[in-house]
Amino acid sequence: MIQEQLKKYNVILGSSSPRRKELLSALGIKFSIKETHQEECYPASLKGKEVAEFIAKQKASTISRKLSKNYLLITADTIVIKDNNILHKPKDTNNASKLLTHISGDTHQVITGVCIKSDKKQEIFSSITEVTFNKLSEYEITYYIEKFKPFDKAGSYGIQEWIGDIGVAKIEGSYNNVVGLPTAKLYQKLKLFI
Repeated sequence: MIQEQLKKYNVILGSSSPRRKELLSALGIKFSIKETHQEECYPASLKGKEVAEFIAKQKASTISRKLSKNYLLITADTIVIKDNNILHKPKDTNNASKLLTHISGDTHQVITGVCIKSDKKQEIFSSITEVTFNKLSEYEITYYIEKFKPFDKAGSYGIQEWIGDIGVAKIEGSYNNVVGLPTAKLYQKLKLFI
């Protein structure tokens, strides 16, 4: 069992996301949390999954500097892409409304880049999920923003919240990836890593 093998490591989740914490806990893995407060930046030449993978690797590099041997660090970054543009976390209510209007009635991609790092090696990968939204009314968008305040979420929504229940028409790929961590793929990668 992978859970037994992981006991030889000090497993760390490099994220402050409560959603990632829940998803990793669900795999039966014991871990502690270390956060990075570094601003996320990346070269403008990077596209799509390269961005998510670059930021996940950047987070791992920052956190691992403060770790002693025998650690296994997991970091991740989730981005939302539509029409080849990254839809960042909204700055305010107006921006959140524009982002949700933009993805309403259409399909976009959610990409999570993941880095697994120990003191000896690292593995970087990503997972892509296609999400199609129903047409959202102005009232639905306003209600969601006011009630759920999705300002910490890429693309201005959390699929596990009300908007996912009423708005998502179709999903192709990992649901957990959209929440913030592609658990099935991560589990398989961890098996090979350790």
